[in-house]
Amino acid sequence: MKLDRKEILKALETITVAGEGKNMVESGAVKNVITFADEVVVELTLNTPALHIKKRAEVDIIKAIHEHVYEKAKVKVNIKVEAPEKAESSVIKGNAIPGINNIIAVASGKGGVGKSTTTANIAVTLAKMGFKVGVLDADIYGPSMPIMFDVENEKPISVEVDGKSKMKPVESYEIKLLSIGFFTSPSQAVIWRGPMAAKALNQMIFDAAWGELDFLLIDLPPGTGDIHLSIMQSLPITGAVVVSTPQAVALADAKKGVAMFLSEAIQVPVLGIIENMAYFTPEELPNNKYYIFGKEGAKNLAEDLQIPFLGEVPLVQSIREAGDYGRPAALQTASVLEKVYEEVTRNVVSQVVLRNESLPPTEAIKITTMAGCSAVKK
Repeated sequence: MKLDRKEILKALETITVAGEGKNMVESGAVKNVITFADEVVVELTLNTPALHIKKRAEVDIIKAIHEHVYEKAKVKVNIKVEAPEKAESSVIKGNAIPGINNIIAVASGKGGVGKSTTTANIAVTLAKMGFKVGVLDADIYGPSMPIMFDVENEKPISVEVDGKSKMKPVESYEIKLLSIGFFTSPSQAVIWRGPMAAKALNQMIFDAAWGELDFLLIDLPPGTGDIHLSIMQSLPITGAVVVSTPQAVALADAKKGVAMFLSEAIQVPVLGIIENMAYFTPEELPNNKYYIFGKEGAKNLAEDLQIPFLGEVPLVQSIREAGDYGRPAALQTASVLEKVYEEVTRNVVSQVVLRNESLPPTEAIKITTMAGCSAVKK
């Protein structure tokens, strides 16, 4: 069969370019279409170097040609990236912490979706993989990491580093940990305004002897507020991971969380979404899955927003019990949960690698007004 170039262009008009709202032909992304018998080569130019966007464009092109032109067509897609380069003077790297290679913010749009539990289990899985890991519990008003790591009675000690007094993080399961929970009693409510909370966080970030870390995970409070802006103002975040449960109420808030990180004023890459409490499997019915909170809601949201889906974690009683007991569930050797968290963590690491290979350093932001932010060179 001989393919028709006009039919192929018409098929490509059904594909929208991510972030532009126009189809591939209208936007000028399609630079050339070459046909020979049943073979077609589509030359495409994109403005973003993100690998998942490039892969999505390739898949969409092949699918459109197969569906609208010829299902057995041999399709090759050549993608060229012409991302506008930033001047060196405008690349803002924030106050990087010496020795820390990657800083990952773990967030959720709303509370109760298992964000802190997910953070703890990813941290111990990273450590089991051989990485050097730290966790900063930035959930000022509801710190839970000391309980989850069974160190709620521990206190950071003072050590001298290069002639300066620093806090030595508490260590548990090979994780370095700092939390406001170490400095307050369990029954004490933290009643702080935003500036006080931000100051406490800055001290835990920059006045701590973190040493050499491959990953520092920051467990953010729910929502999109002061603490999030303070963290992103202080640090060059490598990327953000958003945790959500599958139901519509949680997904609506998760979508806002993603929008915050991707907003023009902040521009923190979103590494992907994790679906927590995805389904329930009774112990006596190991082959059954009950979708209590809805099915694949976070997975569908990731697809709609064109960001990676990092995996799903089932609703399992032992995850909660392990967190309460102070021994994260991912430490359960040769268990189903160990495999679940290994898969999710591998996906997180893969996205960090892709992000570091394809995107420039994350900018820090400066709070300029109560209504917004702007970039500032550190």
